[in-house]
Amino acid sequence: MALHLIDSAMVGAISYKHLAAAALVINAMNIPFVIGIGMTISVSQMVSLANGKQDAQQVSHYLYNGFILCTLTALVISFTLVFGKNILYHLGQDPDVVELAMPFMKLMGLSIIPMLLFMTLKQFADGLEYTRTAMIFSLAGMPLNILLNWLLIYGNWGFPRLELEGAGWATLITRTCMFLALGYVVLSHKTFARYIAVRHNQWKLKAKTLRELLHIGVPSSMQIGMEAGAFAVSGIIIGTLGAVSQAAHQIALNCASFTFMVSMGLAQAGSIRVSNALGRTDWVKIIVIGKSTILTALIYGTICAALFVILRNVLPVAFNQEPQVVELAALLLLFAAVFQISDSTQAISAGLLRGIKDVKTPTILIGIAYWVIGIPVGYLLAFNFNMGAKGMWLGLILGLTVASGFLITRFLKMGKRNTLRGARG
Repeated sequence: MALHLIDSAMVGAISYKHLAAAALVINAMNIPFVIGIGMTISVSQMVSLANGKQDAQQVSHYLYNGFILCTLTALVISFTLVFGKNILYHLGQDPDVVELAMPFMKLMGLSIIPMLLFMTLKQFADGLEYTRTAMIFSLAGMPLNILLNWLLIYGNWGFPRLELEGAGWATLITRTCMFLALGYVVLSHKTFARYIAVRHNQWKLKAKTLRELLHIGVPSSMQIGMEAGAFAVSGIIIGTLGAVSQAAHQIALNCASFTFMVSMGLAQAGSIRVSNALGRTDWVKIIVIGKSTILTALIYGTICAALFVILRNVLPVAFNQEPQVVELAALLLLFAAVFQISDSTQAISAGLLRGIKDVKTPTILIGIAYWVIGIPVGYLLAFNFNMGAKGMWLGLILGLTVASGFLITRFLKMGKRNTLRGARG
């Protein structure tokens, strides 16, 4: 997420149309990208479950099958975006913005391959609760990306001035370096040695294992995809209102997405710990983990909401200096503040449900919240009530709030039901 923020801020310094072009590409590729991320989540879930059973052989088996599955997923998504980039011409966007976006779209599509492979190895390490290594490489990628952006966007130190295309090259190079570095550690470090040592008898593709991974990965992809899709579609709809609206929307969305990454981290942590407890059939522990994680989400969401209100006139200036863009982005940040709590709690509740292997019903509930309620209401307010970008954001707030209520209620009910069942047993 930080890479997207860095790209947006550094490209936005050129012009608001460059910022709008970056926003268009990110919105267009966001749905398939997060679907790929959802598939990688299956690796951490199955690895965590096997780790809870203290089965190192099975952990290694899930690593190999998960990596192959995610590699195929990454290739399909990447090639679809690269060869389907002409769809940008058919989304009703500003023609100048589309022309700027085309080369950026190609490079960002290619960068999905190393990023999803990095995410797969990260999910493997996360499933074992070794989270620091991937975090270090993720953080190390930020200064590398900033340096490459500075060289390639602006043409410093004799490099060609590539502007938005330069940001695409910087992201592709950075993501490739991150994947190669983490891959080297997983294959060579003593922490993971016992899982790599059994590769000769465990690194085999099995249809049963792939089905297990898909059982978690497909619904997880749909869940995250439907949420990201709601934001992406809202961005494309807002883009039809003009480059100013789209640029302002992207600024507010970038800020909200950045805070959401912490919620995703909490969701992943809760999911892995719950899955580990499920491996021991410890439902009392599952409830304790779930409630404490949801409470953390409430506290975190409240803090983020307050920061957005306080900094609403400061944050937009970091991305663009155009007065109209800054004014609208500051207003949209107030809407972003409103949904911080529901955004955090719904993400964490969905993660907890994935941890107990409940994925089908939550997928349906999320679909209803965003696509039956949120997007239609937002579109109605934006165009029928002439509220523009503000109307779409109100729709997003409604969808997030409904999703949060659905998912928290389901997790607590399932936890109570299984705890009582275990007590009777």
